[in-house]
Amino acid sequence: MKRILLIVFAFANSILISAQKTSLNDYNIVWTTPGINAQGSMPLGNGDIGINAWVAQNGDLLFYVSKTDAWSENGQLLKLGLIRIVLSPNLFDSATFIQKLTLEKGEILIDYGATQMKLWVDANHPTIQIDIDSKQPLKGVVSFETWRKQHRQVNGAETGALYGLNEIGKDRNFIHPVFIEPDSILPKENNRIISWHHNNYSQWKKNLELQALGAYAQNNADPLLNRTFGLAIEGKGFINTSDTSLSSNKPSNHLQLNIYALTETGTIASWKKSLVKISDTIKNVPLQKRIAAHYAWWQKFWNRNYIFITGKDSTNQQQAEAVTQGYILQRFINACGGRGNSPIKFNGSIFTVDTYNRQGANAGLNADFRAWGGCYWWQNTRLPYWSMLIAGDFELMTPMFKMYMNALPLRKMATQQYYHHAGAFFPETLNFWGTYNNNNYGTHRDTLPDGFTTNTYIRYYWQGGLELSLMMLDYFSFTNRNAFAKDTLVPFVSEILTFFDQHWKRGDDGKILFSPAMSLETYQEAVNPLPEVVGIRTVADKMLALPASFFSDEQREQWKKLLKDLPTIPIRIVNNDTLLAPAATYSKKQNIENPELYAIFPYRQYTIGKQNTELGKRTFALRTH
Repeated sequence: MKRILLIVFAFANSILISAQKTSLNDYNIVWTTPGINAQGSMPLGNGDIGINAWVAQNGDLLFYVSKTDAWSENGQLLKLGLIRIVLSPNLFDSATFIQKLTLEKGEILIDYGATQMKLWVDANHPTIQIDIDSKQPLKGVVSFETWRKQHRQVNGAETGALYGLNEIGKDRNFIHPVFIEPDSILPKENNRIISWHHNNYSQWKKNLELQALGAYAQNNADPLLNRTFGLAIEGKGFINTSDTSLSSNKPSNHLQLNIYALTETGTIASWKKSLVKISDTIKNVPLQKRIAAHYAWWQKFWNRNYIFITGKDSTNQQQAEAVTQGYILQRFINACGGRGNSPIKFNGSIFTVDTYNRQGANAGLNADFRAWGGCYWWQNTRLPYWSMLIAGDFELMTPMFKMYMNALPLRKMATQQYYHHAGAFFPETLNFWGTYNNNNYGTHRDTLPDGFTTNTYIRYYWQGGLELSLMMLDYFSFTNRNAFAKDTLVPFVSEILTFFDQHWKRGDDGKILFSPAMSLETYQEAVNPLPEVVGIRTVADKMLALPASFFSDEQREQWKKLLKDLPTIPIRIVNNDTLLAPAATYSKKQNIENPELYAIFPYRQYTIGKQNTELGKRTFALRTH
């Protein structure tokens, strides 16, 4: 529904009328020139399957296809491939060209003047659909392209996509040579293109063994081995012209193509059987019913939360619209990539593209490359998720909770192996199954104790588990889902609090002495870091406020004692001002964070409506960075 707000300002003898943008359609993205290459692509997705679409200068439509769980044998999140659609006769006209992202309907519309195309990733089914309508009958050719064509060793800047470093030539600490494996394409398929990547081996077990967790492999399934992911392409009236291309058998005013995507663990034959079954099932659903359900999903998504900021004059209006657009488009990106079997990757989600047309250190790389690798880095991963609570996007949070909960048994084992006590801690850089990034853990370990990382930035950085605990508590306070509290919240948070309770000794005053410790990544040496002290206090208080039936008497007493044993929140004096401090003592600065502000966000101890709000304000005003 279109809503226009007219603001009228009177200045002496003149009147300024400014039409404010207060509807979703005001923020659709419209291009009047082609994207030319992948650097000018437009993202779209259904939460699990994504595309990056652009129109080349010659009128070809191209798009990368991605999926949230396309994890390779090396733990790298790969693309499924590149699709190219060519129409003949070529009616592309740059003078009338329009490409539009219609947010409200979750679709991309492309207008050549005489020809219109619609791309949509079905919100309720694992298929990408392309609808082409033209006043003049057309023939279409669709082709599949992959760059993973042979077995080859990873080298140069590519290694940053695996182990989280970007600097070319830097030692990657590989424990064995790392290879890229080729995709497979089914030959002579019946009017269908089928391509897949199958993990014949896996780095999982060697990763566990390096980190002294090899025993875990004895009773748990390898999440990478025999994982198969790929796609099928087909369309009514399209026939094979090769293993990687289809052509419509005759000109038509309407063409429809579908790409079906699937990830499954097992044999290639079983994967193919499941993929064909999925495509047959989707084709049996009436098209109009699918379209209506797709539009309904997006309408429900947009209607449950919306923010349109307006301004009091033209300068403020531009700023307000920029902020509004940023909020809307980021939430759109979250929805496009946040409902799959893996959480949102902080470094590009499922919308990374090639760098063939870029300059600089990371130029010339394929679309599988992503700076900072395949792991989840908590400080970055968390940020899209905090806003989901207020927006009501609860289903987008489920994949992250699931990943961390699935990794909990391994993290409990790691705690026992490394520190010989109960509970669980989570590293800052985390493979989706729960281990450190190998490069951060360190591969040359002859003189190092188990669990001692060579990466000093994260050696004692275990904040992720605490902050995620708070996010889970907030999620429960919004949803009141008792099953979540029973199956996820209490089991997870209990282990996190147990770790922090048992990991450090008590000092002479009976209080926990957090040492050795660090204050986030910034202060490598710290005693009683504020993020730990305030984080434990916040989380334990909220756990004790839950219904008593959710936990045992023993747990209640443990948390009460933990709170009693916490040291005071550290403070410092700067120019006669009392401020929150990063820790009681802190040194060896190596990053540019403000750890003391964790008392404000995420832990909300010094915020509006709380005691000592002024202390929080002063600390923020005099922050170091």
